Amino acid sequence: MTPELPPLSDDEIRLLPLGGLGEIGLNMMAIEHRGSLLVIDCGLMFPESYMLGIDLVIPDISVLRQSQLPVRALLLTHGHEDHIGAIPFLIEQLGFPPIYGTPLTLGLLRGKLEEFGLEDRVELQQVTLREEIDLEPFRVEFFRAAHSIVDGAGLAIRTNAGTIVHTGDFKLDPSPVDDEKTDTDRLEQLGDEGVLLLLSDSTNVENEGHTRSEREVGESFAEIIPQCRGQVVISTFSSNIHRIQQVVDAAKAFNRKILVNGRSMIANIAIARRLGYLKIPDDLLIDLRDYRDLPRHRLLVLTTGSQGEPLSALTRIATDEHKQISLQPGDTVILSSKLIPGNEKAITGMINHIYRRGAEVHYEATSEIHVSGHAAREELRSVLKLTRPQWFVPVHGEYRHLVKHAELAQVTGVETENAVVLENGTALILSAPDKATTESFESGRIFVDGKGVGDVGFMELRDRSHLAHHGMVVILLAVNRSNGAIVFGPELLTRGFLIEEEHSDFLDQARQVVANLLEEQQPQLLTDHDELQVELRKGLRRFFNKTIERRPMILPVVLEL
Repeated sequence: MTPELPPLSDDEIRLLPLGGLGEIGLNMMAIEHRGSLLVIDCGLMFPESYMLGIDLVIPDISVLRQSQLPVRALLLTHGHEDHIGAIPFLIEQLGFPPIYGTPLTLGLLRGKLEEFGLEDRVELQQVTLREEIDLEPFRVEFFRAAHSIVDGAGLAIRTNAGTIVHTGDFKLDPSPVDDEKTDTDRLEQLGDEGVLLLLSDSTNVENEGHTRSEREVGESFAEIIPQCRGQVVISTFSSNIHRIQQVVDAAKAFNRKILVNGRSMIANIAIARRLGYLKIPDDLLIDLRDYRDLPRHRLLVLTTGSQGEPLSALTRIATDEHKQISLQPGDTVILSSKLIPGNEKAITGMINHIYRRGAEVHYEATSEIHVSGHAAREELRSVLKLTRPQWFVPVHGEYRHLVKHAELAQVTGVETENAVVLENGTALILSAPDKATTESFESGRIFVDGKGVGDVGFMELRDRSHLAHHGMVVILLAVNRSNGAIVFGPELLTRGFLIEEEHSDFLDQARQVVANLLEEQQPQLLTDHDELQVELRKGLRRFFNKTIERRPMILPVVLEL
């Protein structure tokens, strides 16, 4: 176990990155100051390819539990899953602190808390932008940050050591759909007041220039939809309310009715409409009964599933397995989202299925139907110039993104040694005015598998990978408890290794190898089950490696009778 972190003086702060540094997703950062903690975001990530059977991944917050310091508040920059998705799993371990956020962020979170039966145990505090909140020893101010979700915010956190600015996920969109631009005036004012530390989104640091405006997607819809002679199906992330509003505007302009499909899409649209962030005339929406009665050139289906998830709505439509919605020649499908790395094969497979149905497909590689919500290089440079921080830590990005962002900060005026690249598990201690040290702490990932949280670790994932790649052989054996005599077996059962009916001769040879091993053992060894299992694994592993060069998982099951 990692030793306890040393105490701080009253004019020091400790930055504890728990997730989101060196990776995309899992965003969570804690700040320690004067015996209290402030936590920024609490996100999840979806499993990577090697995480077989895992549903979700959440941060390991052992260091916060070990510190036993009170968490004054959980601050949320926006409502994406990689920033709020882990809250239902971790809020109890955090001590049920009050949660502060903008209206839509809290609206999306409230639905998650209700699903887990936690709505009555969590205090949600809606913030007013530019209004300071006293969370002694911290004073916190939220400011607008334009992103690919409505109601994004950045943070200004004042401490005895100085002011910390966290941009949240942002871009400097000159013409956002809701006209809510990133508050560069406030960033400049904070820079004039003096910024000790800037934490800034690094996702698009490799992209030169500026990220395109969200309005350009609406312009692409206006070009594509009038040319469509059949049904239009548009898939996007259910949290991208700006994108959904532009779909609505296009449907209205071109006389199409909207069928909303997908559980998260239906839920998020309902929340956004209730809070006034999404404006949809009631008569524009239809249900499945209307869908069957309207001609196809009057239909627009708004759905989830743009990443080709196997059971998603769009995948079932593409493979002609959806019970109500189908594709026909002349239809058009628009995938209005980024192709997330790792999903390429699933997405291209889904696109191929759509073409097999005779429909046309527009996606990121062929049409201008998606823009990023993250700032490109020139926008990141602008924020650095506005805030003029003494210290800089890049956040929200893979390691190469963090390094390139730190290099950008250095050429923008931050001292070389003051642009610090951190990873999860490396704390930064700032001592006013110009001293910094780093130290390691316990961090990592917790796997969620069904209702189990943390009961699957890397050893179990290794076993799952072994099973997936090599299969399994079970040795079934019964031994007399008193004298070690073989009462039953050995029998061999296989799964994912060989087809028993087609390779019975080979498996008979393997069974004989086990029988020979048993005959060679001393009687006392036959009653020592742990040692007997080791010998059986070793012997059968040698046989398989020598004969067919395969390495199945070998599981001896020894029963005492």
